[in-house]
Parts: sequence; structure tokens; C-alpha cells
Amino acid sequence: MNKFTEQQIGIKVILMIVIIDYGIGNLASVLNMFKKTGNSSVKISNKEEDIKSASKILLPGVGAFDKGMENLEASGLIPILNEKVLLEKVPLLGICLGMQLLGKKSEEGQKLGLGWIDAETVKFNLAPELKLKVPHMGWDYIKVNRRNPLVEVDTKSRFYFVHSYHVKCHDPYQSIATCKFGENFTCMVNKENIYGTQFHPEKSLKFGMKVFENFAKL
Repeated sequence: MNKFTEQQIGIKVILMIVIIDYGIGNLASVLNMFKKTGNSSVKISNKEEDIKSASKILLPGVGAFDKGMENLEASGLIPILNEKVLLEKVPLLGICLGMQLLGKKSEEGQKLGLGWIDAETVKFNLAPELKLKVPHMGWDYIKVNRRNPLVEVDTKSRFYFVHSYHVKCHDPYQSIATCKFGENFTCMVNKENIYGTQFHPEKSLKFGMKVFENFAKL
């Protein structure tokens, strides 16, 4: 079979980053921050045809685990997401609750997660003498566990967190960065083309913008 370049066949390939709209998450904030990185081919969508053509996918989320999975199931998008992420290996970034949904289950609810990474979501179980109040909220530093293109950030980078539960990776290699709130917890994950951040890049100013820039370059 002959192979032709894009120029020879006159086709312009458009790389589209799709932010999944399943009724939960700071979608407009994610869109605006991503556009500030210079990526104009970004859109919010719950349409299967848009996801089919996506070159990268974002799965934001805020709120309870079961509500997130219920909305995702009701959207009817899980089959096409499985196809894009697991078969086509399209890069996906889960944000906050979106990262927690990547795992198998959560102590917060009864429903099963997507099961794309070997992890579960657990509640902070902090010693009383620490006198720390859950949720973990505000700006915090992270510690990079291993080299990864998503975490090519300045060592003084800070990110904005707001969460009462965190992801526990059964495979330590999938935990690419941690944060400390009474105890060390995973704040960034990676398995092949699947990525996740517990913090909110869209609320983390220039530091979050750098994470989005790194994701766009994957």
C-alpha cells in the first residue's frame, strides 16, 4: 500500500483536545486555562463524534465519587472513552475527582470506578495530635517520585488542592508525585497514556498552566 504525506493528499489534520462534559467539574475554568497555554483547538463536549476525533482528552471533576460515576455512566460515553484510552492509547488527564475515577473503587461510595489504573480512593485518616482539618484545602508543594513529562515543573511549584479523599496506588510506579498533608499521599499518577492530578491545574495559576502545557506536548 502506498503511503502519502498530508501535503500529497491535501488533508489538514486538526489535533483536538476534548474536555469531557458529564455534568460535573470546573469545565469553563479548565477550558480558559488551557487556552492561555496557546492551544486554541480545545473544546468542551459530551458528543461521541468529538471524542472519536480527539487527540487528547481531559476528565475534570468535583464532588462525590458515586455521583461522578453515575453521571459518567448516564452520559453513555464510557464505551468510547475505553476505546480511545485503552485501545487507541490517546493521552487522558483526570483532574481531582476525575483522577479518582480512574481507579477501581472509593471508600466514599459503592460504585466501581473506571479501573484504568491499579488504585483505590481512600479517606484521609490523620492522627488527632496533628490537629489538621479535612478537607486538605489550599496551596501546597509536591514531591516528584520519578521523571515524567507531565511533572517537568519547577521544584518551587505550588498547586491548589481541595479534597477529603486521595488515591492510593497499589503499584507504586504509577505514583509519579506526592504531597504531604499529615501523611504523604499520591497527587499525580501515570500509567502509559493515562495521567491524573489530585490538585486543580486550572486554579494553580502559572504552575497549573505549565502542567497543561506539558500535557499538550505529550
